[in-house]
This record gives sequence, C-alpha cells and structure tokens, in this order.
Amino acid sequence: MDKKINIMIVDDHAILRAGLKQVLSEAGDIEVIAEAGTANEAIKQCRTLDIDVLLLDISLPDRSGIEALQYIKKDNPHLAVLMLSMHREDQYALRALKAGASGYLCKQSASDELVDAVHTIAKGKKYISSAVAEILANQVSGDGEKALHETLSNREYETLMLIASGLSVGEIADKLSLSVKTISMYRTRLLEKMQLKHNAELTHYAIKNNLVD
Repeated sequence: MDKKINIMIVDDHAILRAGLKQVLSEAGDIEVIAEAGTANEAIKQCRTLDIDVLLLDISLPDRSGIEALQYIKKDNPHLAVLMLSMHREDQYALRALKAGASGYLCKQSASDELVDAVHTIAKGKKYISSAVAEILANQVSGDGEKALHETLSNREYETLMLIASGLSVGEIADKLSLSVKTISMYRTRLLEKMQLKHNAELTHYAIKNNLVD
C-alpha cells in the first residue's frame, strides 16, 4: 500500500519539468524517477525503466507526442500515459485517447488536476476532465457526422495545424524531421479529404472551427 507511483516526465522545457516535479513531490506517494526532452529519448527509456505513469507532452521537437505514444504503447501496452498539452482539449484530446492515452490534461490546469489525474490512471482508470467529458457528450448526442478535420490521420491533422499556424511546407518538414516530399503528400491528402483548394482556405477553416488560437 505504501509503494510510490514511479513517474517519467517527457517535455522539452526543463523549467516546466521542474514545475511538474514540484507539484508531484507534494503528493508524498509520487516519485519522478526519469525525465526526457524528446520523443526518441522517451521511447528508448520506456523500454528499460520500470515506471507506472508517463507524463508525455504532445509537442516535442523530434516527433509529436501522439506518434511517440503509439510507439511506447506497442512496447508497453499497459503503461498509463497522461498527455500534457498547451492545446485546448477540443484540439487533441480525443486523438490522444484513441491513440492509447489514459488521460489528457491542459498545461494551464495541470497544477490543479495533475495529482488527481496521476492517481486515477495509476489505478488503471481513465482520467477524463470536465472539458473532455463535454466533448465526448457532444459527440454522443450529435448526428453522427464527423467534421472534415476529424477524418484526417494524426500526421495529416498535425500538418493542418502547422500550416494554419503559418509554417511553410519546408518549415514543417524541418520541425517534424520529415522530407518536404512527405509533408507535401500529407498536405495534398488533407486538402482532398477536406475538399479545400489551397492553404488560405485551409487556414480559414482552422480559424472558423477554433482549431488554432
């Protein structure tokens, strides 16, 4: 009963990691035993470390947290993973949960909800914040038709968000460590799926649907 919950924090900002450690240390029964600043470091360490809960940032410098999550869950299918993000719940929460996350938490509310979220998912349960619960309820009560952006793959959706944020194909390729040709392919696919013609229409759609701030 007195076993501590072993945690690993994955975020590329050292100051934020320190803040999360401080919040968790005050719980008494939680111990941060490892940290990582990139997705690849996290994937590698998760193969050897005995951790109970992984706190995983959704925006990492080498690949997205959702992509890292999929790799990690292949090796550790029962690992409890709490996704942390600066993005609002309606932008990434459902994608994270579908990819295998046990919960999703906005960084703005992390200090208030983090300890409860860790305790919840460490018990094998899902942590659903009130904001995520509202999104799920709206989906259930809806007419069943998906919004166009919900038909995109995770990579296509990520490309959409980055284009809407003003990045060029070349800049996105650098950020995601992929080729320009690959990003161009994602862009072509998402434009076709969303029945749009160019980046301006794509950006307008993202703003209209509150996908970007």
